[in-house]
Amino acid sequence: MADIAFVFHWPPAAMDDLSVAELMQWRDRAAQRHNPEQSRGS
Repeated sequence: MADIAFVFHWPPAAMDDLSVAELMQWRDRAAQRHNPEQSRGS
């Protein structure tokens, strides 16, 4: 959750209603946004 909050500037309360699957999807998006080179396999 910290990854999501850091990258997207979301407060913790914004993630309260998300399922674990949704949190994992958003975490993947945060990782891609934060490290785009690594996401492409470089």
